[in-house]
Formats: sequence, structure tokens, C-alpha cells
Amino acid sequence: MSDIRRREFMILLGVAAAWPLAARAQQPDRVRRVGVLMGIADDFEGQARMAVFRQRLQALGWTEGRNVQFIYRWSGGDVAHARQFAKELLDLRSDVILVNSTPVAVAVRDTTRTTPTVFVQVSEPVTAGVVQSLARPGGNLTGFTNFDPSIANKWLELVKRVAPNITRVAYLFNPNTAPLLYARSIETAAPLLSIKPFAAEVHNVAEMEVVIERFAREPDSAATGPLHRHESSIDHRACCPIPLARDLSVPLLRRKWRPDVLRD
Repeated sequence: MSDIRRREFMILLGVAAAWPLAARAQQPDRVRRVGVLMGIADDFEGQARMAVFRQRLQALGWTEGRNVQFIYRWSGGDVAHARQFAKELLDLRSDVILVNSTPVAVAVRDTTRTTPTVFVQVSEPVTAGVVQSLARPGGNLTGFTNFDPSIANKWLELVKRVAPNITRVAYLFNPNTAPLLYARSIETAAPLLSIKPFAAEVHNVAEMEVVIERFAREPDSAATGPLHRHESSIDHRACCPIPLARDLSVPLLRRKWRPDVLRD
């Protein structure tokens, strides 16, 4: 298991630990409903994450079929589906909701102001209006963010180490999920490394390919960005334009790699 995936699993473990144990003591015979609304697809990785989540809850005394019931919905990056599923989870009387990604957290926020909700992998929870502040979330949502914009400095340093002649870097971002999250760090670090940054808004793999093809026409160009599969509405294999970047000799640095995609 990769270090990145292990860290993501640890976040899910933290979510499990955050569930109030007092509820069990107050109503020991009641079966609690946990609504799970994921911004990713129902695939091997998604199921692996949920397996760890269930295992941790079971270690805390919550056993599926005995005192807890899980209700799953997978939006696969589709914001409209996320809103629909959020309403469904409320109609099914979920006691608490677990969500991942910014669009899904926002969808739940807009659907309920009372049902306790825990989020993971939200880029900028304060800017997105998911919480009032990191220290004091307020409202019914709380959770974790595993994004640090300052890491963008290291991205550019790594690009320079791998390809010292690089002078132009396209920063790919999806405005629906991470609107220029790393822009300030990139704009600050780029001049120090003699790099000219370009912000490139993309929503799908076709737009990503257009950016890469455009940059391939100019010498000493590279592309980077925090794109990962819940930042688009397409399958995770299609979301990774590694083959195109490789064929066009454009260095491509992403926040997260999947070994199965790298082998394609």
C-alpha cells in the first residue's frame, strides 16, 4: 500500500474515532444509520477505503447489522448526483453522514443544517463555506483537510531537478473542486526558480489534453496540478493523461499517482 493511500486510510480512521461514543451509551439498542456519500466511484479503491472505515468502527463497538447500518451513495464526481444523494440520505434518516471532496461536502451543507456530517479531502473548507474556521467549524459539519498549498513549492523544485531546462509550467486546476488552491504558492515560488507559471482551468480529460498539447509546442514546458479522480466526472484511468504527456515529452507532475495507472 502506498504512503499516500495509507495516509488517506488514516484520515478515515480518524473519522471513525470522531463519531460521538455517547450516543451508544444513551441508546444502546438502537441501530444507527451512517450515510456515506463519496465523491468517487464505487470501485476497488473506494471499497478498500470503506472496508477500513467499517473495521475501525467495529473496533470501537459498532458492528454492521447489530447496532449500525451503512447507507452508501457514490456520486463519481457528478455534482448533480451528489445533491440528489444527499437528499436521499436524509430521507433515509441517516444519523450521521460521512462525505469526501469539496463538491460533496457543499452539497450536504446545502441540504441539511442539522445532521452531523464529517468530511475528508476538502480542499479549502473555510473558503468553500463548509466550516466557519478550522479551529471552530461551527454548524453541523466538521472534518479533515489533507491539502497544504505550500507543497506546490516542492512541486516546482522537483520539476527543476528532473528537468533543469524547464522555464514554463502550466498549473492545471478544476474550479469546481480546488479553485486555484495552490496558485499563490506557485506564483511566489516560480520566479525564484526562473519559471513562468500559467493557470490552466480544466474540467475533464479532453481539456487536460488540450493544455498538454499546447504546451508541447513550446520548448522547456511542463505541467502540474492537484488533479485527482474526485476532481472530475470521469473514471480515474481517463483522468490521468500520463500516456499523452509521455508521448509528447512534457514533464507532468501530479499530487497523487496510482500504480495501476502508471502501468497503463
